[in-house]
Amino acid sequence: MSAWSEILEAVEPLEDLAFDVGLVERLAASEGALPGIHFYTPTFKSYASSEIRDCGRSAWPAISITGGDCKLNCDHCKAKILEPMIPARSPEELWRAVNGVVEQGAGGMLLTGGSNHRNEVEYDRYYPTIRRIKDEFPQFRIAMHTALVDDAIAGRMADAGIDAAMMDVIGAQDTITQVYHLRRAVDDFERALEALTKTSMKVVPHIVVGLHYGQLLGEWNALEIVARHKPSALVLVVVMPTYAGELRPFATPDPHEVGQFFGDARTVLPDVPLLLGCARPAGSVKSLIDAYAVMAGVDGMAHPSDGMVELAARLERPVRVTPACCSIAVGDEVMAMSGSDSGLEIDLDEIVRHERERRAARKRQSVFGEIKVMGGEERSGCCGT
Repeated sequence: MSAWSEILEAVEPLEDLAFDVGLVERLAASEGALPGIHFYTPTFKSYASSEIRDCGRSAWPAISITGGDCKLNCDHCKAKILEPMIPARSPEELWRAVNGVVEQGAGGMLLTGGSNHRNEVEYDRYYPTIRRIKDEFPQFRIAMHTALVDDAIAGRMADAGIDAAMMDVIGAQDTITQVYHLRRAVDDFERALEALTKTSMKVVPHIVVGLHYGQLLGEWNALEIVARHKPSALVLVVVMPTYAGELRPFATPDPHEVGQFFGDARTVLPDVPLLLGCARPAGSVKSLIDAYAVMAGVDGMAHPSDGMVELAARLERPVRVTPACCSIAVGDEVMAMSGSDSGLEIDLDEIVRHERERRAARKRQSVFGEIKVMGGEERSGCCGT
């Protein structure tokens, strides 16, 4: 048994998971020491200090210029991801929305919208308002989901003051055609990434692992495309078949194949920050995916599974934890780890103690939640309320 396999067994939430021993050994044999890792997690609230304020949905809101509308209606999303966002269907609405979230304490926003049939978000009439926002609130950071662009559009985005440009990079033509319903080529995605990296914006492409109905198809090609253009960071997410329809269902990606891809991404991009975003399947699959990401050497992870912080510490990775909601995690992701010095640095003993206390408290809560009150009326509250 390898040293890393023993470490996995020592982390209580991971001891019963079926890891691929060969993959674990391969990751352990990778050259060089693992870098530090930054976790964004709401579970470490006990480490919060007076210097760390609570955050809510308003900390890094998402605003859609099309509301919940999207012409593509991609099979993995069905435009549902847009529905909970703040709608701003006109430049005037965008101005009012930003003033509102700034007043609530937001430090930045994700600006996005549904695509047209060419996978373009039609921002043209919004650029003067974006420039006005940046001039009025210079510290307010704007990350934009760009979709496909050319040199001229990328230049307009940078001139308007966009801080970070985000786009999905797809490496398989079948995925573009079948999942995205697009008549565009893989080369169009590379040209868009190239156009963005020529500007002053931070560029943070995303690779959605398992995008082809849960299968890995073009991910390695997408990785090579990203490597050719050296972005500020790369965000990896794993497809969640939450919105897929019955006619085109998505399988849950094989976590071991996902882990292999994480290892390859670290090898191909040794000097580019790798970040694991919030989106990935739940349950034991998420735990396996997260553990492989920690062992592969990702630089940041949003909402880690139980045991991940302890695993990283046992692998002697310097650990920082920011007690933050998803909005803050997304904000730091797209800013390419600009907040990497934030958060609290914690040691292994503190992590193990906290994790054990938290798991014990959760087990007690679960047990008490199953106890039926005998006698008298059944009450909906507690303590007689």
